[in-house]
Amino acid sequence: MTARIRLTSAVLALIVALVPAIGSAAEPRESCANRDPLRRALYGDLHVHTTYSLDASTQDTRNKPADAYRFARGEALGIQPYDDDDRAMRSVQLDRPLDFAAVTDHAELFGELSICRTPGLPGHDNLACQVYRRWPRLAFYLMNGRASRGLRPAFCGENGARCVEATRGIWQRMQQAAEEAYDRSDQCAFTSFVGYEWTGSGGLSNNLHRNVIFANATVPDLPISFVDDTDPRFLWSELESRCRKAGTGCDVVVIPHNSNLSAETMWLEENPDGSPLTAEQARARAEAEPLVEVFQHKGESECRVGTGTTDEQCNFEQLPYDTMAAVSNTALRSPPGPNNFVRSILGVGLAEQARIGVNPYALGIIASTDTHLGTPGYVDERRHVGHGGAGPPLRGLPRGLPDAVEFNPGGLAAVWAEENTRESVFAAFRRKETFGTSGPRIQLRLFGGWDYPANVCASGEVAAAGYAGGVPMGGQLAAPPSGAVSPTFLAAALKDAGSPDRAGTDLQRIQIVKLWLEDGEPRERVLDIAGTPDNGADVDLASCEPRGAGHASLCTAWTDDSFDPAAPALYYARVLENPTCRWSTWVCNEHAVDCSDEGSVSEELAGCCDASIPKSIQERAWSSPIWYSPPTTD
Repeated sequence: MTARIRLTSAVLALIVALVPAIGSAAEPRESCANRDPLRRALYGDLHVHTTYSLDASTQDTRNKPADAYRFARGEALGIQPYDDDDRAMRSVQLDRPLDFAAVTDHAELFGELSICRTPGLPGHDNLACQVYRRWPRLAFYLMNGRASRGLRPAFCGENGARCVEATRGIWQRMQQAAEEAYDRSDQCAFTSFVGYEWTGSGGLSNNLHRNVIFANATVPDLPISFVDDTDPRFLWSELESRCRKAGTGCDVVVIPHNSNLSAETMWLEENPDGSPLTAEQARARAEAEPLVEVFQHKGESECRVGTGTTDEQCNFEQLPYDTMAAVSNTALRSPPGPNNFVRSILGVGLAEQARIGVNPYALGIIASTDTHLGTPGYVDERRHVGHGGAGPPLRGLPRGLPDAVEFNPGGLAAVWAEENTRESVFAAFRRKETFGTSGPRIQLRLFGGWDYPANVCASGEVAAAGYAGGVPMGGQLAAPPSGAVSPTFLAAALKDAGSPDRAGTDLQRIQIVKLWLEDGEPRERVLDIAGTPDNGADVDLASCEPRGAGHASLCTAWTDDSFDPAAPALYYARVLENPTCRWSTWVCNEHAVDCSDEGSVSEELAGCCDASIPKSIQERAWSSPIWYSPPTTD
């Protein structure tokens, strides 16, 4: 077996090295000096807002896409508030550059913002623009209210022509910023993607938002926005005709985000007339949306205790409400339902495939920040400054918590790619060899096959064995070979290596989450397969010093002994770190907050004493699933 794996992996490595990445058309560039045929982990952020977004600009974010890309590449960046001389009063910097990023500003108001901010353009002196320049907080509600209903203001002119033309200029500047940031040298140090956000909304601000990420510099002449049509199916159709099937080399993926705030409307399982999805509709959705953002600044969307699961790890960074409107209006708050969460909809996908032969929700996993400061990848719990979004402009340095206490610093998107180029990274998006983290740069691999040897982790050739003997995360298990009884999953994780001024946190355990169909209904099982939950590690909440040891690496070959070859199933891995202090604990400690003396706690620090907010967390990573479908019989 070992000899066969080594031979097969050598052939695989040669093939991968010689054949270009499958996906988008290649762009002219130098060859990378370093290329790994067995792929390496790259980390990025695919959800980034700058001053080109209404909500970011009305909270006085002044950084532009070019600034965001400079930040992603490791440069320091000033952020609000600004003094009387327009100098930033705060500065932030990543401890390590990102490998890739995409600026995804809200497309719906590109033209309106450009008109309001550019003297001399027709419409610049209209009332709405005067409100925007003088009372930005009010302007956010007025302008966003119209856009969220798919409407344009009157100053856009007939059929919105003025705003459409102004949009073109913003869109071109976004493309130019991405192009200038892309490292086309043989160092391949940074990859930028052209992107934007389709900011869909329904009901009382039910979140239907999606990030649109293009494979290369070939993109439509204008972004397709929610104002063009409020149905996401229009977005998919237009992207198909104007990009993927336009014959220009354009390719694109659409990534839903914040399904935890969608009031269960992100993943509707039927058409507006109540009819069920057809196989063709399911296929179109799956093709357009191969990935989902499971974690970001406004909470986790994996799962939630009480919505069909008893998994205790589904209490991580949860928001106690289910719509965007409820963020600021407590009267609108109601608890989230099951279909706000990705795990639930992955199970729905299994049921849909059994019904119509196509899984519309075969979703790979990523995470990102949703920063509204132009600071991609700024996920540091210890130095969290908030990411903003529809907040008021700062008039001075924050005196307490820099963000809503229930929010968090966000996460990172990660891929396994041969090299850091658009072609290679985007190909990983397409094949779903992706994972998300809650911030740390944990490395997580998952492979599934039918005959991995029990001692594969000791061989030191985990990746080679994984590819040779099965499929990686995002893949589909082949039908079991003759004599095979159960699949085996090879899971491996390395802790974040850390930075020069801070060590990474030890790992606690790897878990497998299994979903399968039983009597036509999704079932779930969560198992610890490496490490242990009771390793004795914790954190001193007063000093935030970690206590106890964990693991620098974890690896195991786990066999599903309860496997039913007649039942559709999927498996994904989740790796947990040892406990560390949450960002709010760091801030509250710095201010010496004493919750036993209520009178001493200022309003700005009241969140420190919110009993619903945990003091410590277990950072984590989630792999994309591996799917299994029973063989079909004619």
